[in-house]
Order: sequence, then C-alpha cells, then structure tokens
Amino acid sequence: MSRLWWQDPFRMFQTNLREIDAGLDVEEVLDYLVEFGADTWLLSVGGILSNYPTDLDVQTRNPYLSQRASGDLVGDAVKAAGRRGIRVMGRMDFSKIDHRRAEQHPDWCFVDAAGDPQVYNGLTSVCPSGDYYQAKLFDVLDEVLDRYPVDGFFCNWMSFNEVDYSRAYRGVCHCLACMSRYAEYAPGESLPEDKGSPGYETWQRFAREILADLTGRIRDHLAQRRPEAPLVLGDRADIVFHEANNAVGRPLWHHRTSEAVSSAKTFRPAVPVLTNSVGFVDMPYRMAGEEPHHFAQYLVQAIARGANPSTYIMGTPKDNPYECLHVAGELTRFHRDHHDVYRELVPAATTLLVRPDQFKSGATREFQGLYLALLQRHVPFDVLPEERLGDIELGRYAVVVLPDLGPLGDAPAIDRYCAAGGAVVATGNSGIVAEEIQLECLPAVRRLASHDTEEAVRSLHLRTGYGVVPVVGAFDLVEPSARAEIGQRALSRAPYGPPEKCYGHLELEHAGRLRASYGEGRAVMLPWTVGRAYREVGLSAHRELVVDEVLWAGGQQVETGLPEQVEIVLGESVAGRVIHLLNRSGDADQRFAEPLPIGPSWIQLLDAESVELLRAGVRLPVIDGRVELPALGLFETLVF
Repeated sequence: MSRLWWQDPFRMFQTNLREIDAGLDVEEVLDYLVEFGADTWLLSVGGILSNYPTDLDVQTRNPYLSQRASGDLVGDAVKAAGRRGIRVMGRMDFSKIDHRRAEQHPDWCFVDAAGDPQVYNGLTSVCPSGDYYQAKLFDVLDEVLDRYPVDGFFCNWMSFNEVDYSRAYRGVCHCLACMSRYAEYAPGESLPEDKGSPGYETWQRFAREILADLTGRIRDHLAQRRPEAPLVLGDRADIVFHEANNAVGRPLWHHRTSEAVSSAKTFRPAVPVLTNSVGFVDMPYRMAGEEPHHFAQYLVQAIARGANPSTYIMGTPKDNPYECLHVAGELTRFHRDHHDVYRELVPAATTLLVRPDQFKSGATREFQGLYLALLQRHVPFDVLPEERLGDIELGRYAVVVLPDLGPLGDAPAIDRYCAAGGAVVATGNSGIVAEEIQLECLPAVRRLASHDTEEAVRSLHLRTGYGVVPVVGAFDLVEPSARAEIGQRALSRAPYGPPEKCYGHLELEHAGRLRASYGEGRAVMLPWTVGRAYREVGLSAHRELVVDEVLWAGGQQVETGLPEQVEIVLGESVAGRVIHLLNRSGDADQRFAEPLPIGPSWIQLLDAESVELLRAGVRLPVIDGRVELPALGLFETLVF
C-alpha cells in the first residue's frame, strides 16, 4: 500500500460547532484555514447531533440544517474542501443521547450504583459496554462513509464518564452490560461503586480493556471500509490524540504537552500524534480565549516532540476570534513551511524517564522533580509510561530512570537490559516489594525498614558532596550487597524545636546512594525520594545529586552556554538530526508569561560542519565543535 496522507506531517483546525452554527459559510471558514496554515478541518459530523440529513433513528438531525439550501453541512464542507485541497475529518460524539432515546433504550445508558442515570443539559450519558457503542456506532460510521469521502474520524469523550461537565464525580457504571462483563472479567469480585471502593484498580483495568477493544474494532472497521481514513483516539489508534488544555482550579504542570507527546512517540515512534490545542480557557468559559503565551507552549512543545499541531475553537473563527489564534497561525505556518524537517520526526535522546502508572499518585511528584532536574541540566530525555516498559526495545537507551515506582510489572526485562550494557537509576522504592529487592541489578540485598510518612522523615538528612541535604517524602533503609559502592550516608533524626534542643544528628551507616556494576551495565539506587524533594523544596543540591548519578551511569549531557531555562529536545527526521531549543523563561506560577530573550550563547555539536537555524533563517558554521547561537526568542529549531 502506498504511503497514507496522515503518515506525513499535517496541520488541523477544529471548529467545535454548536447546533446554531449549521448555517456557517463554508468558503469563509476554508479561506481562514488556508491563511492559518491548516490543511485538515475537523468538523462536527454526527453522534449527539447530525450535521447531515441522517436517516438513522439513533441520531438526531440538527434542526438548523434548514438554514442551508442543501440541508447538508457535511456535504457542502466536503465538496468545497476537496476543491481547495483541504481534508475533512469527522468529529463524532457518541457519549450521550437525548431523552427520548434514553427512555427507549435504558440498556445503552450509564447507571450509577444507586441505579440513577447521568443526565446533563437534557442529555443522558451512554456506557461503552452497551449496544449503542458496541453496535449502533458502526451503523453511524457506515452511513457517513456511504455518503461522503471523509478523511478520518475522531470520537470525542469515548470513556466511562465518571466525571460530568461540572466535574461532579458520578462513580462507576452499574448498567447490566457492565455488571455482566465485569463478572466475566473478575469472577467473584463485586463491581466497585467509586474510586474509594475495593477493587477500583481492577475495574480501571477492565474499563481500559473495554475501550481498547472498541478502539481496535473501530480501527479495523475503518481500515476495511476506507483505509485512507484514520481513527484519531488513544495510543492504539492510527493517530494518537492528546488534548492540550487549561482548566480553572487545576494546578498547572508546565510540561504536560511535551510529556504526553513524548510518552506516545517513545512507545510507537512511527505512529502520528495529534495535539489538539484548546483556544479557550476552560469548558465552562468557552467564550474566553486562552492567553497567547500559554497557547504558544502547546504548539511549540508538540512540534518539538514530533506531534502534528491542531488548534481547537468553539464555533467559527468569525464568531470567536480568540487573541491566541494569531500566534497559533504563526506556529502552524512554521510547521507547514518546514514540512520535511517534521516528516518522520522521532525521539533521539539516550536517557529514558519512566512515567508512573496513574494509580501510583505519590510517584507523580517524584517523576516531575526528576523531569525538571534533567531538563534544567540539559540532559535530553524521552518519556515512557510505566505500563509500556515491556513493549519497547530498551537497548536504544543508555540510561533508564525509574522514579519511585514500587513493584514493577516486568522486572526481568530491566535486569536483562542492564546486564547487556544498559544502566538503571532507581529512586525511592523502585523495584522493591516488602523486604524483597525485585530488581537483581540493584546493589542491595533487602529492605530493612521504610520511613514513608512526613513525620518519619522529618529532620532526616544526608551528608553529600553538595553539603547536608534534607530527605523529603520517603527513605528506605536497605542492606547493601557486597558489590555496592556506598555514599550519601544518613544523619540520624534529632529534635528540631525549640532551638535549645536542636542537636544530636549522628552519622549512620544507612546509605542514600548505592552504585554497582551489573553484567556489562551499571545500576544506581537512591532509596529515597530525591525527585520529590526537588519538586517540593527546590534545592539545587537535590537536582545535582540525581543528575550526577544519571551522568555517571552514562546519560548524555549537552554542552552549552545556554541557561537552565532552555529545554533541549533531540530528534531525528528525514531532514537529518534536529534539535529544538525551547525558551522556558516564561514558565510562571499557574501561567505562561512572555519568555525573555536569551543569549547570544553557544552549543556543542561535535559531529557537524554547519547547522541551519530555521527560525533565524541562517546557516552557521560549527567551529572547533561548537556553534555560536544568536539570541533565542520563543524557540529555535536546529537542523544538521
């Protein structure tokens, strides 16, 4: 089969339409998309409302289609876009049905533990276990495919809706289909009521498998009907979907987009990722445009990690001309103008940072602290979800960093990787189960005790090459193996108030760092939460301690005069080696400010004779292994 359109870089624009938008001027929207730099239009097609004259009883025709002479928005859009060389993908939303159909088919609907449906603005949430998703969805797809040469599909909010639009928690679905399926999946176990119930983690795995199976069936169905029409959805779809968005009341993790794209591209480098960046502040505030500096980070982080950029607005550009659309268009056109640089752009870092499973909430702070430490010390890294550790070839990395992960699902694979010449840096309780050290590569015999509460580590310190540093979070006492090199010894806890009694810290034998060789490789054990300490306290000593161990293990640090506020992302594409320099000086409390100009500076590129700077529009020589860089604005892309 010839190469499919979505296997090359593309740029999307989504108009999330209200029912009153059915009469929109198709040519006017297409004019805007062409100027914007987009070549793909994600258009609301069917599901809750049909923007074409459906004949299926499971859908409702949009009554405002009467505003169109044709009575068919989808048909008009597909024809006009085809003349302009713009692809049209169908946004489908099967998550809800109207009251009439909910009354006719209660077996399709979400039901909570008390037996109540989930109703919001007159629409009833549907359960993925029921026949609406499992069967009727395919009838709708077929009707669209029979009528229109659409270029792909995206299914919105295909999930078990534990949380509604108001962020009210509604619990676990107890419809008959779920109860029957769960009884087969977990015989003898009761279906949990909510996230505080026993068995909730089992149910989460069950729900993920239901959705993964449904995703696979949709993907296979489309491949048979129209192979050139991909499915945009989870990490098993043709195109991996990530929505970059803001939310009132949610703490801002400034690196969320970059982390999400990296985790997808590290798992399956050849599979396209679409970062759909939301142009408004939050779902309840869809008329308020996002801060332009904030929105710019969505797109810059996305393209640097190899994702396709997409901009998502409410209604049409004429109705909602958000201020952030100016910078969105500028960055979209940059991606368009450098098509070959972004073609087949894949990760090229030699350090791998593993992202904890969602149930290991305490490990998230550890992960984020290590993320910041590596970024600031210019050690490029890729991110991989913990559950994918057994799915990739670890040998492409020099170092694998395990942040306080606890028991590991595929410990033998990590041991084999280390024995073959790789390196492992494990922090916190990674690879530890009760007393057992699960990873053979780690230089410890067993765990003797664990200080894992705030009070248990209060006043506990380590003596290090960067002075005395505090332990924050947790500290495990381990018995070193005979091959272990020990460092960072603990100082015993002592009173911390009143000051007259604040003394008595004694140096102990307990190690805060253990190093050793293992086969052809190396292993480092930091049996305390050094990443969490850096995330929560911000002492540079914590950062230096853990990055030093990554470098000792074989991690690659980029030599440069750039400050820690510049993120360095390594990649490779058909154009050659690609380095993105992201100016993070605008990262501020709960916001992104305008980044300050940085430089001029330099970066070491030992194996290049010259380098092209795409933003600056210049080609510079590499002299004595390094290139002199001009001042850095929002970002720069280096190709050599």
